[in-house]
Amino acid sequence: MSLDDAIKQMSEMIQAACPGAVIKTVTMSEEEARMSVYAPVEDMQTIKDVTFKPAVDFLNSDGLDIQVFVYKMS
Repeated sequence: MSLDDAIKQMSEMIQAACPGAVIKTVTMSEEEARMSVYAPVEDMQTIKDVTFKPAVDFLNSDGLDIQVFVYKMS
C-alpha cells in the first residue's frame, strides 16, 4: 500500500468518527506522515481510538509510519 492510500484510509476513518474534524497532513518522506486532527473535545478520544490500531497495522505490515495527533478544535 502507498502512503497516500494509507492517509486516505485514515482520513476516511477520522471523518466517519467525527464528520466535523479538520485534518492537516504533512508528508515527511515516502514512508512517514503526520496527521494533525482538530476536533471537538467530545470526539477527541473516539478519533484516537479508531486510528490507533490502523496506525500500528500500517507500520507493521507496510512499514508506513502515520502519526495522528488530535487537538481541541477552537
